[in-house]
Amino acid sequence: MAQRVFNFNAGPAALPLEVLEEVQGELLNYQETGMSILEISHRSKAYEAINRQAEANLKDLLGLGDNYRVLFLQGGASTQFAMIPMNFLPSGQTADYILTGAWSEKALKEAKLFGNTHVAATTADGNYKRIPTFEEIQLSDDPAYVHITSNNTIFGTQWKTLPSFGEVPLIADMSSDILYKPFEAEKFSLIYAGAQKNLGPSGVTVVIARKELLENNPKDIPTMLRYETHAKNDSLYNTPPAFSVYVLNLVLQWVKSQGGLAGIQKRNEEKAALVYHTIDNSNGFYIGHAQKDSRSLMNITFRLPSEDLEKTFAVEAEKAGLIGLKGHRSVGGLRASTYNAMTIEGCQALQQFMLNFQQKNG
Repeated sequence: MAQRVFNFNAGPAALPLEVLEEVQGELLNYQETGMSILEISHRSKAYEAINRQAEANLKDLLGLGDNYRVLFLQGGASTQFAMIPMNFLPSGQTADYILTGAWSEKALKEAKLFGNTHVAATTADGNYKRIPTFEEIQLSDDPAYVHITSNNTIFGTQWKTLPSFGEVPLIADMSSDILYKPFEAEKFSLIYAGAQKNLGPSGVTVVIARKELLENNPKDIPTMLRYETHAKNDSLYNTPPAFSVYVLNLVLQWVKSQGGLAGIQKRNEEKAALVYHTIDNSNGFYIGHAQKDSRSLMNITFRLPSEDLEKTFAVEAEKAGLIGLKGHRSVGGLRASTYNAMTIEGCQALQQFMLNFQQKNG
C-alpha cells in the first residue's frame, strides 16, 4: 500500500484516518445487511437510522434544541446561494450581504437575481486581507436577512467574533470552518455548509435552520428548491447522497471522540500556530496575506519573494509528501488548508519543510 501523504488541499480535503478505516472495514457489508452502504435503500431502516443519527449528532455538537432542524441536501453551497433568496427574500424587502471574499461575492450575485440587495460592508478594496469591523457594517432599513461567509478559503481570513443583529435573521455560509471551535449556533437563523472540508466527503450539503424558516416557503418556486419540501420529508424527498451522509455521521462521531468542539479548537490552534510562527519569523521570506487579527485557522495563505520560488516550493513540497499547497488560481501564492482532520504531524512536517526551503533559497 502506498504511503499516505499530508493533504493540504482546500477541498475536497483530508478525512480522519480512523473514519476512513471504519468505512473500509464495513464497505462490503454494512452492519450485517449483506450489502454495502453504497447499495442499501434510502428507505431502509438501516439508512433512516444513519440519517437520524447524523442530525442528532450535529445538533448535539452545536448545542441546538428541537427548534432547529438539520437537512442533508445536494448541489453544494453554490445552490444555497440561490435557494436562500428564493425562499427568504420577499418582494419589496432587501437582503444584506457582508462581502469578505469570492464566495460571498458569488452569494450576492445569485441573490441579485431574485430581489433587492445591499452591501452592508466589504473589504474588497484591500484585496480582502481582513474582516470588516462591526463599526463598518451599515445595514439597510429592515433587511430580510443578513448573510456572512464565516471563513474565506481563498484569502485566508475568518470572523474571530461572529456578529449579531438582534431580531434580523443571520445566515452564514460555514462551508470551510463549521465545527472548528465552539460557537453560539443559536445566533443564526440558518447555517449552510458544503461537507467536503470539515464534515465529510463531497456530495452532501448541510443546512441547519430554525424550524419556522422551513415552513410556508413560497409555492411559486420549484419543489426541490423549497426548504419546506426537505424538512417535511426528513431529507428523504428524493434519493439522498447516502454514502456522503454515512461518512459525515462517522466524522461527527470522531469529533465527539476528540473532546468535542473544545478539543478540536485546541488542536486547530496548535496546528495553525506552527505555520504562522514560521511565516512571522522568516524575516519577510514568507509574507502572510491576511492581517493578523483576521487570520484563518483553516486556510493559511502566504507569498514568497517571487512567483518562480512559489512554483518551486509547491513542486518540492509535493515530492516531500505535502500535497495541495498551491494557492487559488485567482490570487496565486500558496495556501495550506489545515481543516479539522489535518494532523499536528502534518503541520510539523510543513513547518520543517518551510524552514529548510528558506535556508536553501533565502
